[in-house]
Amino acid sequence: MNDLLNFLTENLNLIYILIFAIFIGVELIKNVPSVLHTPLMSGANALSGVVIVGAILVMLEAQTTLALVLGFIAVILGTINVVGGYAVTDRMLQMFKKRK
Repeated sequence: MNDLLNFLTENLNLIYILIFAIFIGVELIKNVPSVLHTPLMSGANALSGVVIVGAILVMLEAQTTLALVLGFIAVILGTINVVGGYAVTDRMLQMFKKRK
């Protein structure tokens, strides 16, 4: 519990930035027209790939169990986002193909 408290107090500014980014992201995505969905999904998949690589690098340098667990969770969530994003994008692109 002490490790968690120390982590939170040392990284309070980063936590504020994360919360702010979540609110901005929700507002931006909420106002995107459906025509732009597929290009944005491709960009989101690329960003999730970067998150996966960054999380793996964090896990390699982890000095506490908390950092290792957070890195592992980031890898799992990023992988789910990439796989799901590609599946949704592929399904949407199938709608635009001509049928035989």
